[in-house]
Amino acid sequence: MSIKFLDRTEYTALSEAIPAPDVVVVGAGFAGSVVARELAQRSNKTVLVLEKRPHIGGNTYDHLDASGVLVHDYGPHIFHTESQRVFEYLSRFTEWRDYQHQVVANIHGRYIPVPFNLNSIELSFEQYKAQQMVEKLIDTYGEGSKVPIIELRNQADPLLTQLADYVYENVFLGYTKKQWGLTPEEVDPSVTARVPVLVARDNRYFQDTWQGMPLNGYTALFESLLDHENITVCTDLDACQILTFETGNQNAQSGEDEPFTAILFNDRPFEGEVIYTGPLDELCNNRFGLLPYRSLDFIFKTLPVKHVLPCGTVNYTVSEDYTRITEFTWLTGQELDVTTIMEEYPCSFEALAGQTPYYAIINDENHSHYQRYLALFSGLANFHVVGRLAEYRYYNMDHIVKRALELADELC
Repeated sequence: MSIKFLDRTEYTALSEAIPAPDVVVVGAGFAGSVVARELAQRSNKTVLVLEKRPHIGGNTYDHLDASGVLVHDYGPHIFHTESQRVFEYLSRFTEWRDYQHQVVANIHGRYIPVPFNLNSIELSFEQYKAQQMVEKLIDTYGEGSKVPIIELRNQADPLLTQLADYVYENVFLGYTKKQWGLTPEEVDPSVTARVPVLVARDNRYFQDTWQGMPLNGYTALFESLLDHENITVCTDLDACQILTFETGNQNAQSGEDEPFTAILFNDRPFEGEVIYTGPLDELCNNRFGLLPYRSLDFIFKTLPVKHVLPCGTVNYTVSEDYTRITEFTWLTGQELDVTTIMEEYPCSFEALAGQTPYYAIINDENHSHYQRYLALFSGLANFHVVGRLAEYRYYNMDHIVKRALELADELC
């Protein structure tokens, strides 16, 4: 690896001597790193990547724990995509381990595949009724389709209604309340649509064409992605210490909604491109208050056995305070005499020290709140937002890479 790394102390010492880059990228996750690589390579731009954390990789950062298990510090991340461009692009920076993720729900002590599918029905109902439900689902929706549970509950057919109520009560309701702190009816439909009933016998959690895990882990992928002579990465440095924003008339009493008109880099006017992947409220010192997010707490446990779970992840939909447990050796394929599991506890995000915003709470009120922040940057043609936090929406990893590549296409 030959990434040009600077830590906060080194950057502070050298900042006066270092010329301003062509591009400043805030955040070394997928969104920022992909744009950084593309602009550095395709446009021969000098790129400075600023990362608040002490490591690259964003929420996909992984490392070997004390027992030698490759763990994901911010929750499990499994790559899957229908985009050939995204798959081929990332394949430039990693080889892949063929891995098809499976998830089961622990429903009153029984392991049931999720998404809830035809196999799940047969494990949950007596044989004759299960057969009727399977036939009815196939006749109504067609084999291979994915039916959102909310839509299934609106069916008039009593058999499908019974199935929908069972899935709603045992798979969906408790998990959703824990995950979001809301009832399913209060959660945006774009979120609930991610929890379907699958009219098939495919026990994989994802059905995408391309699936797998980076052979040597995500951090190694990012080390390759950011390894370019035009890229300098500065970790453990808050971009708010480097980038500031001015409004048109600094001497007049301006309203708090007045859009910014200039970007300052180290207190000097900056005309290059700024790619921002973090929370907009944080960049604006929370002037309109915190944007609502859900956060997560994790508890890692290493156990002296080969495996403790039947597959990569077990969801706890009707019991426990945590939503799921992930066992990393299933994901990595490591053959060890120990294993590491991770319990996942959702919680509200309050911007406490060490707390990470994971999921935007999407509704009309919060969207308007976000748009108020976004409007502050409307007059800056060289300021671009990309990614989950900066766009205040949910993206899978491959969608983030696709968005980053599309932004790079525009800027190149």
